[in-house]
Amino acid sequence: LEMEGNQITLDSLEKGTDNPAFSFEASSPSLPFPSLPFPLEGAPVNDVFQGEKRHYEECGGPCRPLESQEERRERKGRFYSYCRKALQPASKAKNCCKAHAVVLRRVVLGLLGVAYLCYFIAACYLSFQRALALVVMTAVVAFFICWEVFKKHCGAKVQPLLRPIGKCFQKSWPWLKWLLWVVLLAGLIVWLALDTGKNPEQLISLGGFCFLVLFLFACSKHHRAVSWRAVFWGLGLEFLLGLFVLRTTPGTQAFQWLGDQIQYFLGYTTAGSSFVFGNTLIQEVFAFQTLPIIVFFSCVMSILYYLGVMQWLILKISWLLQVSMGTTPTETLSVAGNIFVGQTEAPLLIRPYLPDMTLSEIHAVMTGGFSTIAGSVMGAYISFGIDAASLIAASVMAAPCALAMSKLVYPEVEESKFKGKASIHLSSGEEQNILEAASNGAATSVGLVANIAANLIAFLAVLEFINAALRWFGEMVDIEGLTFQVICSYVLMPVAFLMGADWADSPLVAELLGIKIFLNEFVAYQQLATYKKNREMGLEEWDGNRKQWISERAESITTFALCGFANLSSIGISLGGLTSMVPQRKGDFASVVLRALLTGICVSMLNACLAGLLHVPTQVGDCTIFFTTTNFSSTSYTMYTCCKQLFASSVLQNGTLSFMGSWAEQAESMHWLRECCVYYNHTSC
Repeated sequence: LEMEGNQITLDSLEKGTDNPAFSFEASSPSLPFPSLPFPLEGAPVNDVFQGEKRHYEECGGPCRPLESQEERRERKGRFYSYCRKALQPASKAKNCCKAHAVVLRRVVLGLLGVAYLCYFIAACYLSFQRALALVVMTAVVAFFICWEVFKKHCGAKVQPLLRPIGKCFQKSWPWLKWLLWVVLLAGLIVWLALDTGKNPEQLISLGGFCFLVLFLFACSKHHRAVSWRAVFWGLGLEFLLGLFVLRTTPGTQAFQWLGDQIQYFLGYTTAGSSFVFGNTLIQEVFAFQTLPIIVFFSCVMSILYYLGVMQWLILKISWLLQVSMGTTPTETLSVAGNIFVGQTEAPLLIRPYLPDMTLSEIHAVMTGGFSTIAGSVMGAYISFGIDAASLIAASVMAAPCALAMSKLVYPEVEESKFKGKASIHLSSGEEQNILEAASNGAATSVGLVANIAANLIAFLAVLEFINAALRWFGEMVDIEGLTFQVICSYVLMPVAFLMGADWADSPLVAELLGIKIFLNEFVAYQQLATYKKNREMGLEEWDGNRKQWISERAESITTFALCGFANLSSIGISLGGLTSMVPQRKGDFASVVLRALLTGICVSMLNACLAGLLHVPTQVGDCTIFFTTTNFSSTSYTMYTCCKQLFASSVLQNGTLSFMGSWAEQAESMHWLRECCVYYNHTSC
């Protein structure tokens, strides 16, 4: 092969002869490649040929010489220079915002405040009654904002002025506290005497409360080391909370309103679950109807944690408990957190301090987890039909009671490293924005939902197997209908009666207690919801020998008694969660878990005793007005109660039916009796 200006043999071309001095010029018409602008030292001719050919094919014809590295760097520098000039105004604006960040923040907050004030005034002007909830929330938020501003700017000035008053109070406290205790005790005795005079059955709940406290004292680890300040303050706070929620009009209305809002809020779950599963499934299948609520609630809780709302609320509650009861901030913070989160999430609030906590503090942390329920599963129980106000009240009341009873059962005998510590730092999470917080909350709940579904399948199947085995053993000795529920109803019946349930309702209440302790509270609340639904539908109280529902008082007592994670399966959950955080203290956790479980069970029962003591029966109203306005197309609890009153007033003498009392004056009494006989059985029918 001959080329112009160079002699190259075919053999050397195929082997790629190295030629440092070779400069290839494509003057041949068949190879129209330009000369290379760089030396090809040590490059085989064949490689050079192929490289030029590829360069030619990519360009689609003769191209300009390849750009050198210096030229590319210079062109890139000019591009960056243009970009910097274009972005210079934005950079100046950013620097200006950084320099005046405080002023801009105040301006933005001021504008938002003015906008909200205009909205608030407009809402109150249009309808103050409709805006009443907005007024209350605004007042609460404004109070705490003003308090924080006052502490920040005037706290240091006011503190020296109050110091003389504090010293005088400390000098007088030794005799003043005894005077205070005497006054409180006398007031409690007078109130109980007046209140229980109308409803003597409340004394049974009071006796049950005292019995449970004495029982826990008998189980105490160190009887002489009990801190009675923590015990009495905890029980006092529990009683005051119960009195506010169950007896005062503002408390009842506030918690009822809060419960209604939570029900409305949880109703929004339908929008997501119906899109994913369809309307048919969420209306007919339990898993698609209830479990998505846990996903939604977990997502909302994660958002509130990201915003710092939950941390602020938990710190305020723990401060109140710590100041009044004299407990350490670590254990108090964990118990306060249990009001809103579960038994494995609350210890995460104090995770850095767990290795150094005493056994008494660990016992308090575990007791708080066993005595309360998580906010996410509370949403599921509300969806069953359980009273939301009672569930919220039970969770709040359980916090001081759990702390008090934990110090009664396992008093502090060690020197805590956190005694006298002012506060505990709470982290705000690792999420970068609110969307990540919402996503993490929803994703975290998947494990909880799967755990609940798996436990329901397993426990209900095991319960059915146990009942079948018990029935088989019972039939061997002519005992019919022997089940786990029947055994629990006999064993725990005295406990149910001591809590304040009527003797007729005690077997069913005891049955639900047994299911809660030996299986879980989820199954028990499902059964309680069935009883409540039967009562509200106005079904007959007795179907043969089987009771179909329990009284409203027994429902309230049972709702409080079931409100807690204190069951045998929770032992593994509690040990697993705490051991994963502090593996070196596994032995300490195992040594106190059974005492904590027993304390948690009794805390829920103490709450139930208070619910029985403070329960106020619902007044049915005037039955004649009810019968006048109803069309008797369906039954209800009010119709059942009024029909029972009508049956009780009827007298059958010599084949003639007559009525007594106010029913005798009603011309429609006979017609109403016939309508009642359609749904209910009575000798008058």
